[in-house]
Amino acid sequence: MKRFYALLMFIAAPVAVVSVQPARRAVALVVVGGTVITENAARAILSPGAVAIDGIDIVEVGTPDAIAAKYQPAETLDAGDQIVLPGLINTHTHAPMVMYRGLADDLALMEWLQNYIFPAEAKTVSPEFVRTGTRLAALEMIESGTTTYADMYYFEEEIARATREAGLRGVLGQTVIQFPVADAKTPAEALARAERFINAFKDDTLIVPAVAPHALYTNDKPTLLACAELGRRHDVPVIIHLAETEDEVRIAREQYRMTPTAYLESIGFWGPRTLAAHGVWVNDDDIQILKRRRIGVSHNPESNMKLASGTAPVTKYLTAGIALGLGTDGAASNNDLDMFEAMRQASFLAKHASHDPTALPARAALDLATIGGARAMGMERLIGSLEAGKRADLITVAMRATRQTPSYDPTSHLVYVTRGDDVRTTIVNGRILMKDRQVRTLDRAVVIADANRLAARVRDAVAVAR
Repeated sequence: MKRFYALLMFIAAPVAVVSVQPARRAVALVVVGGTVITENAARAILSPGAVAIDGIDIVEVGTPDAIAAKYQPAETLDAGDQIVLPGLINTHTHAPMVMYRGLADDLALMEWLQNYIFPAEAKTVSPEFVRTGTRLAALEMIESGTTTYADMYYFEEEIARATREAGLRGVLGQTVIQFPVADAKTPAEALARAERFINAFKDDTLIVPAVAPHALYTNDKPTLLACAELGRRHDVPVIIHLAETEDEVRIAREQYRMTPTAYLESIGFWGPRTLAAHGVWVNDDDIQILKRRRIGVSHNPESNMKLASGTAPVTKYLTAGIALGLGTDGAASNNDLDMFEAMRQASFLAKHASHDPTALPARAALDLATIGGARAMGMERLIGSLEAGKRADLITVAMRATRQTPSYDPTSHLVYVTRGDDVRTTIVNGRILMKDRQVRTLDRAVVIADANRLAARVRDAVAVAR
């Protein structure tokens, strides 16, 4: 009988339920931020937020608790007092021209180009010059939060190697120009060099090779069309300066009785994956051509102001739905590669030109430097926002400076207050290029020493040229 009751008591006893937690997925890195600005379609901002990264990709963006519950990182980067956002995208520059920074200031574009820059390049540009200048530019970009940049210059294969070694992402265009330059004596030679460059880097994980006819006024029709055909044949971007100055418009009207945009349309130049830099002097018909052809446009406010080239119709571009990005231009005409400064000046210039304080608000300016730049370069599926499946290109920005206190709106502070040297960490393709202001992929002291040695030779060569 005792056994019977004991059995009944055992059956009636409550059964303990053991909760089995799902195993956390192993990932390479989790970045935990005080604020995460995603730049996704909803423009979601998580405060606090976290980003899980594995390999070259973002795995998930969420709250710190949600990310911690699902992922076991090999490394955690604590940016709890910082803003985490997509890496900045510079849609137009000439990286090695950092070596001409401050060499010729306070001049109009055509005088600056023809009397100073072109002669200086003829005396100084070489593979060594390009390598040294690109390393210096890469160091500046990493330190100021740029993770992707579009370039147009000579010996572009040297730029590609230096960019890849630094760990940056680049859309790099081999320049084609009508007159003899350092790496090509004829347009045909430049085109052949561009094709070799494309073939060498077309499968690279960081480098997107491109062909870059310099401008309408520095190339004839057959050369322009050959560049466009080369881009289409290899399905790579084509990069060109467009309608930067009134002089360019005058030249086009005198020679072709059309605007630069309309002339390039008339000869069949415009095609997919084309990025037009500047686009200052365009009319409504030009904008419709660019929209119809799905041309990306790079707005370069600082260079345009410094050279007094004019003011691009930014609000018209955005209203028309043009894929608009932001660029610094080369440091010879800017004179830096700080995309935070470019955002701020883009917003200020739009307000000043339109007499409208609501023109290009902070959020729109941040868009230009992130997802807008990705769209302009046809890369919005890979970069420009923090979303699962996209490349892990992101930066963290400190918000502790006196000038950043107090902080009510993180986006406002990024655009109107922050500077490049507020960037603490830069990550590209899941690789940490800089952490706590310490660059890991370049030796800062060596890069600057090499640049200073080269600068002495540039100074001497330019003095002789003048």
